[in-house]
Amino acid sequence: MIKMNKRSKSTPKVPNLRFPGFEDEWERKRLGNLCSKIGSGKTPKGGENVYQKTGIPFIRSQNVNNNSLILDETHIPYDIHLSMKGSMVLSNDILLNITGASIGRSCVVPSDFNEGNVNQHVSIIRLKKYNPYFLQSVLSSWIGQKLIFQEQTGSGREGLNFESIKNFKIYFPQIEEQKKIASFLSLIDERIQTQSKIIKHLESLMRGLTQKLFNGISEFKDKNQNNFSNWNSKKLDEILKIGSGKDYKNLRKGNIPVYGTGGLMTYVNNFLYDGESVGIGRKGTIDKPIYLKGKFWTVDTLFYTHSFKGVRPKFVYYLFLQIKWKKYNEASGVPSLSKSTLEKIKVKIPSLEEQTKISKILSSLDKKIEKEKLILGQYQKQKKYLLQNVFI
Repeated sequence: MIKMNKRSKSTPKVPNLRFPGFEDEWERKRLGNLCSKIGSGKTPKGGENVYQKTGIPFIRSQNVNNNSLILDETHIPYDIHLSMKGSMVLSNDILLNITGASIGRSCVVPSDFNEGNVNQHVSIIRLKKYNPYFLQSVLSSWIGQKLIFQEQTGSGREGLNFESIKNFKIYFPQIEEQKKIASFLSLIDERIQTQSKIIKHLESLMRGLTQKLFNGISEFKDKNQNNFSNWNSKKLDEILKIGSGKDYKNLRKGNIPVYGTGGLMTYVNNFLYDGESVGIGRKGTIDKPIYLKGKFWTVDTLFYTHSFKGVRPKFVYYLFLQIKWKKYNEASGVPSLSKSTLEKIKVKIPSLEEQTKISKILSSLDKKIEKEKLILGQYQKQKKYLLQNVFI
């Protein structure tokens, strides 16, 4: 169980949160003094032309992600690997992205990793005796990211050199405390990864089920246990009306949500519509329908639907998710849709009873996904809090 330390100006060098049983002060050390190697690799002669699907894994910045090493099918021949001995990767090495947009991302090479190589955008940090998972967690924390940002070089401040990394000054506890902290954070990472896999699996089920249902492939029966009739083709203006959003800036603050193409924006004291609706972008993000319910206001970049005829609003939401909105784009710059274009779009509609069944099963799966995302968010907040408090 981690405990909170009460800190003051005279408090020894210890973190805010600490496991019981550890009392020693942490020591500030220069990273270069703790490593047997800080370096990077290079792109092999011939570049992408020598890449192959089998052989020695060739690690690039995109493979260093989410505190883990995610390998792909990019490999190099064994003889090229041997010719690049200076950039060989070993198990328990720390890999740190040192250029580009992903600068600062890091991971530890798993202990069961055999052999590999890196390019010039990834630095290898090889510790002599300290725990690599502890140091990698420090690098991922706000403390490590601050060091990385401060030491960036170049006009665009998007590069780290080896001397800068060697000069990182980091507080370290004794090795047993390093292991304890690293193990605890790894456990949370495992939970985050497991939760992310659960969500991806559910989202995959959702896509497959939606495609199946909207292709008319289902085992639904009507109330008399008969197959439902064929879906009818309709233009959107035959089944609903499209309303335009308005400026909200003359309204006062309140509890009525205001939506734009990116979702919730603010709250005001008046509403544009009260009921179920589906919002679709007029300008900007035109391919992300939003299900709306209750009193709401939409800005002028977001259409809303109302006055439904023979359709359930929730079914319309799932129907809209199937439409390839970008093919109706009417602008060469910022994507745009017009009301007249939307009204002419043809869709296929089943009976109200079948719509209800489709909406119910998809809504149930949607709610499950949202519940799992909330759990993921809690794990992520927990890790963020720990990263802010278990290091100095």
